Amino acid sequence: MMNYSPGPPGDPAGQPPPPAVQASALTVVRGPRTVLRGLDFTVPRGRITGLLGPSGCGKSTLMRAVVGTQAKVTGTLQVLGHPAGHPTLRTSIGYVTQAPSVYGDLTVRQNLDYFAAILDPGRAAADRRHDVDRVLADVDLTTHADALAGNLSGGQRSRVSLAVALLGTPELLVLDEPTVGLDPVLRRDLWNLFHDITASRGATLLISSHVMDEAERCHRLLLMREGEILADGTPDALRTRTGAETVEAAFLHLVDEAVAAGRTKETAR
Repeated sequence: MMNYSPGPPGDPAGQPPPPAVQASALTVVRGPRTVLRGLDFTVPRGRITGLLGPSGCGKSTLMRAVVGTQAKVTGTLQVLGHPAGHPTLRTSIGYVTQAPSVYGDLTVRQNLDYFAAILDPGRAAADRRHDVDRVLADVDLTTHADALAGNLSGGQRSRVSLAVALLGTPELLVLDEPTVGLDPVLRRDLWNLFHDITASRGATLLISSHVMDEAERCHRLLLMREGEILADGTPDALRTRTGAETVEAAFLHLVDEAVAAGRTKETAR
């Protein structure tokens, strides 16, 4: 198994390291539309934080801001102790987009060899091959290593993208809907892998989804709607706060509260 770096230790005074992600008044405006509206949140280290909400609520925009590829970001966004997008973070973050980011005319192994060489061109070829073999096993694609990526199913291509993100020793993995289109068995296996990455390797995962049953698999949740964060807490805390039996019911309760509060503000005007 790969050995993930647990992140920098605390300072000599015994202070813990900063959160993996810390945002204050984070805002993104795209044309006439405000996509993210003054978000304040933290993502704790060494845990799985789920970013959940309906399609179009701003999850992908938030993830691009975290990895430093989103334009027109205002507010404060610190990632692993650095401003988002800082060059120091390039080898510390693994990122998987919704659309598989692999070359269809290369085999699975050739894709991984290529990205491993880009990630650390000075590393010995034998060590890079070892990494490639390891991530192929992690995502259960060893038997497809010599298949052209363009001939794989959509779910298999998504797993190749995940394997690319697992190369090296990322402290933070940002995964944008990594289980979309996968069968239940593979979804279960990937979530087992995600928990193994946090428990035994020390990495932090930020995983987006619009499937509420996946919320129960996360240590902490950020629930989003229309560019705002409705709640930030553990699944148990959210259920307790709303008196709901499931996270999905808790989310719907919070949506109803937000809609009612919005109507009250409109009436007050």
